[in-house]
Order: sequence, then C-alpha cells, then structure tokens
Amino acid sequence: MSHGGLSKVRLDRMHSVMAGYVERGEIPGLVTLVSRRGETHVDAIGTLAVGGSAPMQRDTIFRISSMTKPIIAAATMILVEECKLRLDDPIDSLLPELADRQVLKSLDSPVDDTVPAQRSITVRDLLTFRLGTGAIMAMPDTYPIQTASSALRLGDGPPAPAIPPAPDEWLRRMGTLPLVYQPGEQWMYNTGSEVLGVLIARATGQPLETFLRERLFEPLGMKDTGFSVPAAKLDRFATSYWDNLSIYDEAAGGQWSRPPAFPSGAGGLVSTIDDYLAFGQMMLNQGKHGTQRILSRPSVEVMTTDQLTPEQKATAGIILGDNRGWGFGVSIILRREDVGAAPGRFGWDGGMGTIWSSDPHENMVTILMTQRAWPGPIPPPVARDFLTSAYQAIDD
Repeated sequence: MSHGGLSKVRLDRMHSVMAGYVERGEIPGLVTLVSRRGETHVDAIGTLAVGGSAPMQRDTIFRISSMTKPIIAAATMILVEECKLRLDDPIDSLLPELADRQVLKSLDSPVDDTVPAQRSITVRDLLTFRLGTGAIMAMPDTYPIQTASSALRLGDGPPAPAIPPAPDEWLRRMGTLPLVYQPGEQWMYNTGSEVLGVLIARATGQPLETFLRERLFEPLGMKDTGFSVPAAKLDRFATSYWDNLSIYDEAAGGQWSRPPAFPSGAGGLVSTIDDYLAFGQMMLNQGKHGTQRILSRPSVEVMTTDQLTPEQKATAGIILGDNRGWGFGVSIILRREDVGAAPGRFGWDGGMGTIWSSDPHENMVTILMTQRAWPGPIPPPVARDFLTSAYQAIDD
C-alpha cells in the first residue's frame, strides 16, 4: 500500500478498465487522475484524435465545458469576501439589464404573457441557479421561450464560442426575455454561471479572463487554462467529438483557437488535468494552495453545502437525481449509494467529456478528461467506471 492509501494492483485494474474503452474504439483517448493525501497517479491512454498518431499526454488540453462553473463560483466568492459583491444584494445596480423582470405565467405561455417579478435577482440566486431562468430540458422549440432565446443567439446548447455576442450585447438580449420562474423559486441549470461571468467583469472593471488569471489561474499555477488555446499550444489540444464520434470541434482552426467575443462562465474554459487538480485540491484544502489562501474555509464550506429545498430541486430532474444537492457552482453527494459516492463529495461534470470531484472524507481528488461528449445529462459508463475504479483502489 502506498502512503496515499492506494493499491498499485487496483490502480492497474483501473488502467485496464479505462484502456478497454480506447481499445474498443469507444473513445479516442483519455487522461485519468487520482490524487490522495498528496500522492497523485495520472494515466494517459490513446490519441488526441480518431485515427491520429499523436498520443494523449498528461498535459493534453481539453474543453472542460461545465467544469467552468465551479471556477466561476469560486471567483465570485473572492469578490464576496472582498465585499465587492454581497450574496443577498440585488444585481440591479451592476446588471440593470436584468432589473424589473417579467415572469412567464406558465412554462408554455407566449413570451408576452407575463406577470411582474416579486423581487430582484440576487448574487445568491445566480450561484444556486435559482435566478428564474436557465436550460429547459425539452426538445428545441417545445416552448415559446426556447424559440425566442434561440433566435437571440444566447449560446443555448453545447458550448460554442463562435455564437454568442460580446457580454454587453449578450446581456441586453437576455434582458428582453422574461424569466420562466419567480427568482428563488426553482433550480434551472446553466444561465446563472453565464450571468456571473458578466457580473464579475463589471464588478472588477476587468475582462473576465483577466480577473480569473490574476486571482485564480496564476496563483494556482493553472498555466494552460483559459477561454482559448494559443497557436503554440494547439499541438496539445485534443479534437472534440460528439458522442457518435463525429467531429464537434477541430483543434487547429476550431472555435477555441481564437479568443471568443463572449467568455462563457458556464462552459467556455479549456484546461489540463494538472491545472484542474490545482483547483480541485485548493477546494479540498478549504481554500488553501500551498502557503497561499485563495478562499476562506467558510467560503468553501458554503459553496459545498446543499442550498436547495426539495421544492426548488423539483426542476433539476435527472441532472442532479435524488442523491445530489447543489451548492455554489458544484453538486454535493448526499448519501453513500455506491462505491464512488461518498457523502460530502463535491464537484461537477463537463458535458464535452470530463468529470471532477473532491472528497473531504477520503482526502481525494478524482478527474477524468476525454474528448468525446456525453450523450446526455447522466455521465456514461466510462465516467461511472472511472469513479468506481478510483474508489476501489483505496486500500486502508
């Protein structure tokens, strides 16, 4: 047994299980990471592209999509700690486009069939995805609000940096739409993180990426994390695929090969497995990275505490299921149901093929990065097998 309490024989078993997905042609390549008590194991398998010869490497860059959300939540809490934002203050003064909201009478109402919002949207609403609007889990154009949002090119659907306009115009367009629910009433995925990205930029007077770089990426040593990939690093950037392995985005010349007009706080970042380990370990260390304190312990605790009532969670459906709550930008496992679901484990997934969790009980960080998109909101077998394999390697 290692000093991290992990079995080498069982880590080898994890390698065999993960390599099987590549050997069967289900995934071009992947990188796994298990880090426990300061001991880190990384395994890179396969290639950067289907049929390619460039091998997957430890420093391969991936589109992490919704794993952007925890980073945006942490950045918001930095500003809360500095009293530049307050959790329960309305966002109206910084985001006047979202003041004086109208709310649909029902989900299937025409967009002009509304009532006034009962209160303003707050910072807490954005962090907990209870602002009153977000992703609607239905086929496109099922409801009038979906059609209206799509026509405004707000970036609904999978991350697509080339689609949304610059932040001010994006927010202006969003402000023309009604909310779906009253603020604070229901959990709706995704949009809260997009709005937080604009809020951070306006609260700091800096572009979002500049603030993230100065306050998170540079202090944590996340040198390959950003909203685009410089030309000099494109040889380390994996091609992105849909779940049927048709190409979603090329490395060279693709959507992430140049800075976007709208840096998406919900899904726009790229990163490497070691970069994200630095963030995940900081969260596990209750806000500390080495001798530096990025966030206070109480801030991390509130971020990783379930903030939802059963009524608010009703709209989460299979995204959270019945064993995950939602804090600020992260989900939290509520009870032990299987090998890899320790109560208190927190993290989030990226729909383009990545997952992360930090587990205070086991003092462990687990990350999987692939370049094949998940087929739906529930992570596929490769993700579930990775977590099972990581946890079965515990040997104490």
